[in-house]
Amino acid sequence: MHKMSIDELVTELDEARLTAKANGQASAMVTATMSKAKLLGLDKGVNDGDEVKPVSIMINMVDARNPERVC
Repeated sequence: MHKMSIDELVTELDEARLTAKANGQASAMVTATMSKAKLLGLDKGVNDGDEVKPVSIMINMVDARNPERVC
């Protein structure tokens, strides 16, 4: 039994989408795209109720002339 990696599955879905596009099969193209989204965990959608959380960033600056001194 061959275990497929995520990359291999995505490649197969890309190929399926290109084949569907070449044959004018819009529905199959959408299915391949949505399958990739599900595989990659991107099918959850955006929840407008989610708030953006603030990020704290701390920067320590060091004086290059005097490395023991923190600015």
